[in-house]
Formats: sequence, structure tokens, C-alpha cells
Amino acid sequence: MSTVIPFGNAKRAAEATPERVGVLLVNLGTPDTADAAGVRVYLREFLSDPRVIEDQGLRWKLILNGIILRVRPRSKARDYLKIWNVEKNESPLKTITRSQAEKLAAAIADHDHVVVDWAMRYGNPSIQSCIEALAARGCSRLLVVPLYPQYSAATSATVCDEVFRVLAGMRAQPILRVTPPYYDHPDYIEALAQSIDAHLASLPFQPEIILASFHGMPKEYVEKGDPYQAQCIATTDALRKRLGLDASKLILTFQSRFGNAEWLQPYTDKTVEKLAKDGVRRIAVVTPGFSADCLETLEEIAQENAEIFRHNGGEQFAAIPCLNDSDGGMTVIRRLVLRELQGWI
Repeated sequence: MSTVIPFGNAKRAAEATPERVGVLLVNLGTPDTADAAGVRVYLREFLSDPRVIEDQGLRWKLILNGIILRVRPRSKARDYLKIWNVEKNESPLKTITRSQAEKLAAAIADHDHVVVDWAMRYGNPSIQSCIEALAARGCSRLLVVPLYPQYSAATSATVCDEVFRVLAGMRAQPILRVTPPYYDHPDYIEALAQSIDAHLASLPFQPEIILASFHGMPKEYVEKGDPYQAQCIATTDALRKRLGLDASKLILTFQSRFGNAEWLQPYTDKTVEKLAKDGVRRIAVVTPGFSADCLETLEEIAQENAEIFRHNGGEQFAAIPCLNDSDGGMTVIRRLVLRELQGWI
């Protein structure tokens, strides 16, 4: 026999817990500590994701556990120490992503039923802990914002995988939306262009060439249908048009390759080396695939690639910051979020 709940009681319950909308910004992730132990925990989670390394067979598990997790954490910990936010004892990626969430919350504070939070796909704060916290605050609708301008299965899709995994364990699931990639959106291209112009104006030199360096990906993934490369090309084409530069002055490259497989080319480090050897003396590098500065921009580009350039004859090298929590960067995020919240606010 079914139990009938009086309508009045249901109404009072609804009034006691008013419907809220959660907005969750998500970036890639970071170790909790800049030592080998912290990096090892992070790398194990990251490299065990079949979206990142698709072949998770026995051979890979032996390589991961027998070699990579024994050797790589020490060297990567040294790299993290070069850029670590000592004051907060965290990586810059965590500092910036928190600030992005705080500034977004302030910018849309007139929508008092919207709650903004932030998470990391790998590491902390975890997606699960943040979704549970938003649910506990009465958020029955959830907008997930993967902070990747270009879509790839190894970034945006794995955020969705984890969100869906968390929701699968919830009896009362929130209604879900996910923001789309914004690789060629006019707001994003304009913010990039203004950031580049402002930074170049502050330099004591004028670069002969600008590199647009994106995170790399195994070529095989694109051949299987990942749209990432096409979206990186679209971003670069739009940026060239906005800045009035041709392909010889704004060059698309890919960084951060890993392992022995062929990755998307041209490679950033090899291009930097060749430009220096060919007589180019002044270059700047922008990283339009990253919404926030991190190890790959602050250490790999600003330090490693700067050294490669100078070692091979280059003289002046500039790493242009990501949009981060700048006014332009926050305008992109705010407008993206408000557009996707239509009908909910």
C-alpha cells in the first residue's frame, strides 16, 4: 500500500531547501605537494586514466609501476619546485583556478541562488568532493565548466567521465549541463589578442616570430577521431586573422610529448631550436590551449624552451602569460557560464 504525502508538507520541505544552481570550474590537476611522494600520487592517477593513455594493458602497467613511478616523480618534483607558490604551499594552477572561481562568484553575485566552486580532475579538490558539497548546499542543477578552450578526449571528456561516475553513485542526481569548447569564440579570440598586444607592448624588444604552443597529443588519437588538432588550428587561424599575422609570423606548434609514439607536429622544442639555429634572435610564445598558467607554461615554456632558444643562438625570449584570472580571461569565463545558464537563472 503506497503512502500519500500531504501536499502541504511537500511545499514546506521545498521552501526549506530552495533550489540552487551549482557551477563547477574544473581544470586538469596538480600534486598536493612539490615532492616525489606528492608527484607520484598525482602521476599514478593521471597516467592510469584510459583517456590519457588509451592502452592500459599489462605492458603499460609494468612500465608505469616499474619505471615511470619510480624515476619520474623526483625529476618532476624538481620542476614543480621551480614554480611552486611557496606562500600558499600549492601549485600556481590551483591558486589561479581558485581565484577564477572566486572572481566568477563575485561577478554573478546578483544571482544569489548560484553557487560557484572549483575542482581538479586529478588531485584535490576532487570532482566528487565538490559535487557532493554542492548537493549538500541544495544545488539540484549543475553546470560543469571544463577549463579547456579546445576539446579533447584526454581533457574535456575525462572530466565528463568523472562527473558521470560520481552521479552514478547518487540517488538524487542534479540536472546536468556541460559547457562546450570555446576555441574560436569571438570573446576568447579577442581576449587572447588583447593579452598578447598588451604583453608585447611591455617588452623591451619586438619578437620576430610568435609561437602558439598547444599541449601535444599522440597522432593516433586524432586519427581515431579526436577533434583536438582541428580546434587548435581553428584557434590559431582566428588569432592570426585578429592580429593581422600570417602563418610565417604566428606558428602553430605542440609541446609536452611523452613516450616514444609520434605526437602532433611540429614540436615546440624542435621549432624553437630550429628558429634559433636559422638566425631568429627574438621570439615570443603564447599558449592558447591553457586557461591558466601551470607547469607546462611556467616551467616547460618559460624556462626549458627559453634555455633551448638561447643555447642555440637565440637572444630574447618571452613567454606570454595565459589569460588566468585577468579581466579579459574572466570576461570569457563569465560570458560562457551565463550563456549556458540560460533558462536556469
